[in-house]
Amino acid sequence: MVKRKNSGGIGIGMILFLIFMTLKLTKHIDWSWWWVTAPLWIPALLVLGITLITIVLVLIFGNNKKQYK
Repeated sequence: MVKRKNSGGIGIGMILFLIFMTLKLTKHIDWSWWWVTAPLWIPALLVLGITLITIVLVLIFGNNKKQYK
C-alpha cells in the first residue's frame, strides 16, 4: 500500500493574512482591507495572469507553426 503525504494545512499566504487581519483589528496598522487581504488574492491573480499569457503565446505561436507546414 502506498502512503500519500497530505500537504494540506495552512500556507504562508494564510499566515500573513491572519497576521495582517489581527494587526488591522487591533488598530496597530491603518491599511486598507485590500492590502490586508492581499496575501489571499495576489497569488490567484498571478496564476491567472501567467495562464492568460501562456494561452495567448500558444495561440500566437501555434498558428504560426501551422502556416509553415
